[in-house]
Amino acid sequence: MKKNKIIFWIATVILILWEGVMPLGTLLFAPQYANAGTKPLGYPDYFAYTLIICKVLGVIAIAYPKMSATVREWAYAGLSFSLIFAFISHAFVDKNIGFMLMPVVVLGILAVSYIYNNKIR
Repeated sequence: MKKNKIIFWIATVILILWEGVMPLGTLLFAPQYANAGTKPLGYPDYFAYTLIICKVLGVIAIAYPKMSATVREWAYAGLSFSLIFAFISHAFVDKNIGFMLMPVVVLGILAVSYIYNNKIR
């Protein structure tokens, strides 16, 4: 049981840092770069801000221990859709393999967090 919790928290902390702290830090401390990832893909500026807010709320829902299971499931689903669509966007627009692999790697970490979350619940 302890091993499952450790794996869950390692994966979840990586998600918190990658999908929560980094985008929020960019929005708060370097707002001129907040849309640097979405602008080249052709998305409007407001999309980047909405995406940052949703990512931060998603990782809070996943990491907060007393969050209801339904909200946590929706958070996992929302982050999964976000990462899948990031892969698709990069595959069709800029075709840069590095930009295409990063969402897949983070999606794998999200899957580990989800699987071990279910094991410890």
